[in-house]
Amino acid sequence: MNISNKCIYFITLFLLGANAFAGDLSLTEQLKQKAEMSKAKSSPEKLKIMESAIEDLKKSNISKKALGVGSNAPNFTLPDVKRGMTNSAELLKSGSLVITFYRGGWCPYCNLQLHDLQKHLKEINALGANLVAISPQTPDASLSTVQKDELSFYVLSDVGNTVAKKFGLVYKLPDDLKKLYKEFGIDLEKANASHDWELPVSATYIVTPDNKIVFAHADPDYKKRAETKDILAKLKELKKLK
Repeated sequence: MNISNKCIYFITLFLLGANAFAGDLSLTEQLKQKAEMSKAKSSPEKLKIMESAIEDLKKSNISKKALGVGSNAPNFTLPDVKRGMTNSAELLKSGSLVITFYRGGWCPYCNLQLHDLQKHLKEINALGANLVAISPQTPDASLSTVQKDELSFYVLSDVGNTVAKKFGLVYKLPDDLKKLYKEFGIDLEKANASHDWELPVSATYIVTPDNKIVFAHADPDYKKRAETKDILAKLKELKKLK
């Protein structure tokens, strides 16, 4: 880390601490600060690999090809961390369903989002919705995420990305990024019980009981997520329509 990057890193740390006293940060602000800290700690070579992968994914138009508002959401049945089965159709019988696809518990941006959703879970439930988070991790790997982030909503395992593929969210990691992840100690083959090195684009949906997608946010840049306040605003809008 050069002197300039060190300065940025420690300034970011200071601002992060200061903002903690200034009030709750929005998810977008938390993600931005995390990205700045990661950038300050990474070498230009590693940053280039990660940013190039994001740009290539954007060029593939994957977010435009993914299911969007107005589409019918696929029904799914997936195992939770206790190896029980959770069915989306059953959850939709009691109201709307918020579905968030995340990359895995190894991703700090995913953890920030999951933690923020947990913080607002009572509000989500009070607005008549259930919340599920889906990743390609095995139930055992997902259990670690649940325990680490103290999550009390449904955390489901989509090994092989079967459901994520139905939503049009799956992509394969390029070889240079795969190598970099291995250097970081990220073992996707173990966490996901798969040799495919595929991940879902980070995405969040709201599905109504008639299986219609009424809110969709899918971004090839894993550092950008659906803002929780926007999810709550849509759920409030749906409640008024009842």
